[in-house]
Amino acid sequence: MLQQRTATVLKSITKQYITRAVPVSSASIVGESGLDVSSATIRNEMVFLESGGYIIRPHHAAGSIPSDKGYRYYVGSLSHIELPLAEKRLIDHLFHQVEENLEEWLGLAVTLLAQRVQNVAVITMPKPPACKLKHLELVSLQDRLALLVVVLQGAILRQQLINFDKPVLQTELTTIAAKLNQVYTELPAERINTKQEKFTATEKRIIHYLIKIMQDEDERGHEEPYLDGLHYLMNQPEFSSGGQRISELVSLIEQRKLMDIIIPELFNNYDVRVIIGKENKLEAIQDYSIVISRYGLIDEAVGNIVIIGPTRMPYARTISTIGYMTSMMSRLVADLYRGRTTNNSQ
Repeated sequence: MLQQRTATVLKSITKQYITRAVPVSSASIVGESGLDVSSATIRNEMVFLESGGYIIRPHHAAGSIPSDKGYRYYVGSLSHIELPLAEKRLIDHLFHQVEENLEEWLGLAVTLLAQRVQNVAVITMPKPPACKLKHLELVSLQDRLALLVVVLQGAILRQQLINFDKPVLQTELTTIAAKLNQVYTELPAERINTKQEKFTATEKRIIHYLIKIMQDEDERGHEEPYLDGLHYLMNQPEFSSGGQRISELVSLIEQRKLMDIIIPELFNNYDVRVIIGKENKLEAIQDYSIVISRYGLIDEAVGNIVIIGPTRMPYARTISTIGYMTSMMSRLVADLYRGRTTNNSQ
């Protein structure tokens, strides 16, 4: 834990560098921080911060910039971050102008996020965290061949041909389907795999394919996400000249690999998480910070909201914006699903 004056100096360096993108001098800190001390005292604090790995001096005679460790300390010091009321009302108003259509909501949300944080925004469609079985059917095609039809939560339909070692009549298949539906409906693959029952060899073969279908669905790559703001990122001083750093990110986006890399790192709650620089495991994105959150309904439909920008990103604004958008999208998804539930029960 840094002493108060040292922390104030680090905060001043971080805020000024985020705003101006130029190394910060001791004289600039004296003027911005409000500390009633000399430049020499500030320089001593900067030496301490540099030796502790919180700041970096790009050149011996230049000012200082925050390191990943310095940004992490700064982010940890932020508290009670909330979007201004006027911005909340504007976002609410814009969402009420579009129809109750999830695709339109996602398109609007990603555009608003990118505009307000001036970086890349990515939002994925909400989907069940683990698919659950709604219903299955077995259709005889030949004496030893049947079609397994699996309906998963969210009206996802998958089919699989199954060969048997002996002839199986349609009447037997219908009986097996009824039995499996009774035992496994509303369960995810993990529960189906561990739920012990007495089954025949034919039933076990069908269950094997059922589990494989559901596991493949859970591991299926994320659908193409909604993305906006790449032009904002390319206009940032760190990336305005192009080069390998930005091209690697663009390549990940074009190959639809970016979300597969980021999303498995997610935690299981809805707090906003900040991943700074080399905290990212993949080298290609270690020049970036990622702010990420989940939205939707636990166990029903969960999506992800992501902001990607340079480590010199406006963290307070980004965290407050993504936090409010998370709560907004969660409410919209909840209303949409409740409406579907009500309509289905009528």
